[in-house]
Amino acid sequence: MKKNKNLNKWLWKWHFIAGLISLPFVLIISITGGIYLFKTNYETPRQKHIKKVAVEGTPISFQEQWQIARNNTSEKLNAIVLSANADQATQFVSGRFGRKSSVYVNPYTGKVSGTIATKDTDMFKVRKLHGELLMGKFGTKIIELIASWMVVLIITGLYVWWPARQQMLKGVFVPRLRQGKRIIYRDIHAISGFWMSGLLLLILAGGFPWTDVFGDNFKRVQKVTNTGYPSTWEGREFRSEIKVQPLTIDQMINKAKALQLPGIVTVHLPNGPSSVFSASNYNPSNLESQKKVHFDQYSGHIIMTNHWSDVGVLMRARLWVMAFHQGEFGAWNWWLMLCTAIALTILSLSALFSYALRKRNGTWGVPKVPVAFKIGYGIITVLVILSLVFPLFGISVLAILCIEFILKLNKKRRITFRTS
Repeated sequence: MKKNKNLNKWLWKWHFIAGLISLPFVLIISITGGIYLFKTNYETPRQKHIKKVAVEGTPISFQEQWQIARNNTSEKLNAIVLSANADQATQFVSGRFGRKSSVYVNPYTGKVSGTIATKDTDMFKVRKLHGELLMGKFGTKIIELIASWMVVLIITGLYVWWPARQQMLKGVFVPRLRQGKRIIYRDIHAISGFWMSGLLLLILAGGFPWTDVFGDNFKRVQKVTNTGYPSTWEGREFRSEIKVQPLTIDQMINKAKALQLPGIVTVHLPNGPSSVFSASNYNPSNLESQKKVHFDQYSGHIIMTNHWSDVGVLMRARLWVMAFHQGEFGAWNWWLMLCTAIALTILSLSALFSYALRKRNGTWGVPKVPVAFKIGYGIITVLVILSLVFPLFGISVLAILCIEFILKLNKKRRITFRTS
């Protein structure tokens, strides 16, 4: 591919400006993302006294445990997580996502071993810093804007990196280590960016569903195209045939165990006399094994079974990239995400060091573009598409254009004033 030199300068200018503005946030995202990967390692020993119990005698019924848990929380319990081992406390859940809280009951003694509220954990704060800078909705939008610009940084960076002519392996695919600090840092940044570009785009795709603007728009597309969860997934429209006595929790848990679902199995409790029991499993290492089964809460008959194949293609893609983003596909995925977080930190710092060595005193060091250069329709089309996909990016581009227009207008006025 033959490069347009003026276009290369223009793209480098905006790659440079966007990178300079995004750099502090990219460092926060990469460092906190790397830290969050150690969530299990960090929380397991600190929560062991709550989740682990001594096996002694015969466990009491789940119905009794549920009553004990209910008496020890003001929240409405909506689910029970089935213990995988005999030495685990029974987890009773209330709320969802950030508002999730769990009461743990020792199944042998009937005592509450402890309560864990997601929002009170250290790793939840790390996640909030990673996803919203501890600034709520406003912070989420900043992260979404930076993530949008990261997509642009990757695209423009690839064009700027692309060799204009046939070059040696070094400096294009391998860093040059004997040509001074500036060249070393430049090569580390540019070449590592090239090797990581596809992986970074995939990781960004896994983060965008959590955002406000893009995420909400994506959900609307899923709804319009009917490519999200099937309407029967939550089971709200199903009704149990009301009889004198509903199933006990123990009977329902036995039915859930009989399904032999892999992964973490949860029994969802009925919201009222006519609603249903549901059993589902969370198994990110094998997404295709995930199911959700709805039961009549009186007879115990299966009303509906939803398989992974019933989930729409956009939702399946979304759940896949989100699981990949969190390193949930096994050790290889976890190590890949950790190495990427470290590499992204190095990539960002090398850009900063390269800039510091290149910049002249008293200037910002912004690459210059010929005044006569005009971007073509191809670039405009790409910008429009990116603006539609990432609305916050589009708004920021309009803001930049307005600022540039105002600055040029003021410059013309000053020149006119001086010559008049």
